[in-house]
Amino acid sequence: MKRHAAEFIGTFALVFVGTGAIVVNSAFPGTITHVGIALTFGLIVLAMIYAVGDVSGAHLNPAVTLGFCAARRIPWVDALPYIASQCAGAFAASGILRLLFPQMPAHLGATLPSGSVTQAFVFEVILTLILMFVVLRVSTGAKEKGITAGIAVGAVIALAALFGGPISGASMNPARSLAPAVVSGQLDALWIYIAAPILGALLAVPLCRSVCVEEHCCDEKAAGGSS
Repeated sequence: MKRHAAEFIGTFALVFVGTGAIVVNSAFPGTITHVGIALTFGLIVLAMIYAVGDVSGAHLNPAVTLGFCAARRIPWVDALPYIASQCAGAFAASGILRLLFPQMPAHLGATLPSGSVTQAFVFEVILTLILMFVVLRVSTGAKEKGITAGIAVGAVIALAALFGGPISGASMNPARSLAPAVVSGQLDALWIYIAAPILGALLAVPLCRSVCVEEHCCDEKAAGGSS
């Protein structure tokens, strides 16, 4: 239960602070800017990795959890409780933002493609693949290792949001997209932000194995156990 509570708290913080930055920037135009929003997402993930990473691994993302399952870092039976906790935290954050900002903006920071569906889908797949690859390489089991792990993961998220945000929203996280989309009623493109990150995370597993010096070094046994 402590792991699930940690995932709830961490994902709540991610969605409240990250999408909250988008909401505040819309309510007060230009106060945070696109660069500020990207840095906000990266910094809150960095902080939550250090805050709860030793408890749950600080997945904060259903796609990351499924990636860890595919890499045999955690058993598949743990996936549903993790994902349920992450989604609950995300919905709690979006619900509070709706109460605090009942009029604007209508989308509550939901991710929406700015161009074609194909363009957004491919961006989300590749961005999540890169994120999951880095997560697998800087983690032991399903937990981050060393003081630089949070910096590495937070930096990837900030960089992805900096250049991918204007194209697809750079979600890389089904829970982060699901909650604001449902609470705000922006459901048209939601399938992109559920399917593409999951696909990207799963594709990262064989990519990680391809660069391992030791056989199965990206698997649970070589990585030192699961969370």
